[in-house]
Amino acid sequence: MALSTFYIGSYTQFLSPEIVGFGDGISTVQLNEETGDLSVLHTKRTISPSYLAISEDNKFLYCNTEVIEEDNPVAQAYKINDDFSLEFLNEQPIRGGCPCHIEVLDNRILVACYISGNMLEYPLDKSGKLMKCTKNHQHSGSSINLERQEAPHAHHVAVHPNMRDVYVCDLGIDTVKAYEVIEGKLTPILKKDIAIVKGGGPRHLVFDQAGSLGYVINELTSVVSVLKNIDGVFKQIGAYESLPESYKDIPSASAIRIHSNGEFLYVANRKFDAITIYKIDGEALELIDHKKTDGKEIREFDISPSGKWLVACHQNSNDTVVFSIRNNGKLNEVYRTQEIKTPVCVAFLK
Repeated sequence: MALSTFYIGSYTQFLSPEIVGFGDGISTVQLNEETGDLSVLHTKRTISPSYLAISEDNKFLYCNTEVIEEDNPVAQAYKINDDFSLEFLNEQPIRGGCPCHIEVLDNRILVACYISGNMLEYPLDKSGKLMKCTKNHQHSGSSINLERQEAPHAHHVAVHPNMRDVYVCDLGIDTVKAYEVIEGKLTPILKKDIAIVKGGGPRHLVFDQAGSLGYVINELTSVVSVLKNIDGVFKQIGAYESLPESYKDIPSASAIRIHSNGEFLYVANRKFDAITIYKIDGEALELIDHKKTDGKEIREFDISPSGKWLVACHQNSNDTVVFSIRNNGKLNEVYRTQEIKTPVCVAFLK
């Protein structure tokens, strides 16, 4: 029986009126590649590990604890044991409020902090442990949505396929900030900053395998911005609605993923609670379907390394749902569980 292993992060306590967590921490989950059924193997208790990142060699897992700055958020390192349980290694303080995303780049960890609008850099030692923060990249500015864009709000760290360029979606300033590893140091590159349509609120970014096209999901409008690398700088060349015309509530996009075959793009929208599916047609997107997920507050999802399954987490209904991915990109639900409370992140072993 073929099995795939992944981890789910959850909110474990009150953060805001919109985020009330009842989870236990980080769950180790196995996916039956033949049926789509899930089994929870282990649970590691920690405080609101809202995002997870796994090292390229599958030996270590890293997370951020998403709390306000006054409650002392931390970045944590874990060893992944042979049975896929997690062994705590160490932690380092995060100098920022509500860290919401974490990513691995070579021998460093990068953390985006939403409230404080900064991105922090932590070197890793040879044992996988986090060393002290060496750089605090502070964003500045604002945009036109006075309620949500009064200040910078760093939301997501995306590593380009060249493993040299790094892009940070900042919802508060309608900009994807650009960085580059130069002589081993991560350096801001202002001329490569990507301007997004005002009021969009860039939340997450994915690239195609070649790294020539990128796709940003804008939280405040639920519009997908298509980016193209033109002479070394990404420019927005298209914009696609991910909500149907019949939807009249406030947009609240949450996540975006590209299929490993490069043919399909998937976008999640909260409130509407559906996954929008596009076929990638050159530089354009063709809408295929809006797949309702029958849960509340779809927060994040991920696609299995095999490309056969999509696993979606619903923050407010505790639903973790497995969909099979058909040849045409459409989704069929095959399994659902509420065993894991307040699930908000899915991270597969590579």
